[in-house]
Amino acid sequence: MKYLKHTTLALAAFAMLFTADADARPKKGKWEKLFDGKSLAGWHTYKKAGQPVSDKWTIDDGAIHFTGGRGAGDLVTDKEYGDFELEIEWKISEKGNSGIIYHVNEDPKYGATYSTGPEMQVLDDAKHPDSFAGSAGNHKAGSLYDMLPPNDLTAVKPAGEWNKAKLVIKDGRAEHYLNGKKIVEYATNGPEWDKMVANSKFKSWEGFGKFAKGHLALQDHGDKVWYRNIRIREL
Repeated sequence: MKYLKHTTLALAAFAMLFTADADARPKKGKWEKLFDGKSLAGWHTYKKAGQPVSDKWTIDDGAIHFTGGRGAGDLVTDKEYGDFELEIEWKISEKGNSGIIYHVNEDPKYGATYSTGPEMQVLDDAKHPDSFAGSAGNHKAGSLYDMLPPNDLTAVKPAGEWNKAKLVIKDGRAEHYLNGKKIVEYATNGPEWDKMVANSKFKSWEGFGKFAKGHLALQDHGDKVWYRNIRIREL
């Protein structure tokens, strides 16, 4: 009986230690839908919170659809995010261009979402001129725009087809995924990041990449684009 008692106490102590250790580990947040498939609730036009969103941003068969033409402005989340995992599907029109931008700051001194936020490129690689600009593919779909190219140019699906993208920002690192493949990885601050910025078009932009938390944005680049199945969890 004494042996059983000691064994029980030992097991209980082990369980308590395991529980305490589990409680100490960082917990991932719950998945949160950023789009309900029916409305633009939770979104606003960049620097126009509380105002009606342009009718060029519509809902089309369960997707956010930008119908094309300039002047609507980028769509941004009401909420700001720091470390997160984002899943999103996108479909671009022929010769189309758009982008998914993160850590966007809405201070009036910044003119656009991309003034502060790095961009995961959304593009028709086959026919948009920007696909052949930049350096070594750093304007291709899935790239860290103007900074790092995707490591697999075959990961993207052509215009008119849905692509599944994932963006992970955690502990000063970022990962871009496209259709199940990790295609870009980089530091979001420090010497590695500073070197990439210095070699890009953003080198003299005061606020670019300086914020560890901000809004997510879907870019109005004038071309038709669709986004759906958008969800996020904070890390």
